[in-house]
Amino acid sequence: MKLYYSPGACSLSPHIVMREAGIPVQLVKVDLQAKKTEDGTDFKPINSKGYVPTIELPDGQRLTEGPAIVQFLADQAPARGLAPACGTIERYRLQEWLNFISTELHKQFTPLFDPSCESTLKARQQEKIGGRFDWVAKQLGNRDYLMGSAFTVADAYLFTILTWCGHVGIDVAKWPTLQTYKRRVEQRPAVREALKAEGLVK
Repeated sequence: MKLYYSPGACSLSPHIVMREAGIPVQLVKVDLQAKKTEDGTDFKPINSKGYVPTIELPDGQRLTEGPAIVQFLADQAPARGLAPACGTIERYRLQEWLNFISTELHKQFTPLFDPSCESTLKARQQEKIGGRFDWVAKQLGNRDYLMGSAFTVADAYLFTILTWCGHVGIDVAKWPTLQTYKRRVEQRPAVREALKAEGLVK
């Protein structure tokens, strides 16, 4: 299965999930500024939205949007337990987390990655994200992962978001629960493999 990605971007989440699920990963690096793949191919015909992640299935179909992709990947390897069974309340709890991370965390970072973002807006965004992290830390409590003792696709997504904090002036150490959680996820073999493959760690 082919994954179009950019190192450290939100595509890290499905990358982690693919490795956790035992799905062979064919990585295609994308320059998000130039909208071209590493070999110079125009990325826009591959994903007209112009951003990652995108996965290409063996039959040539493509799927976009991280929360949809990670659930699809989890369902390819149900024995791995990366998502609760479809139709259960637990599956909807997972979707609840994925939607929250996507809208209330992920998209709040967008202005912070813009070099032209003015300081007042940056401060407001950092404060907003901090409030969201207060809530996530409270929900996480003493659990190992968002859904309890088992790692799910929601954890791959939240971990990816947490890796961005140091780049935008947010210190995760303010939330000891989240800092410990981030370290726990980072030590998972599949997560380490994904980080190494993207050149994010040695």
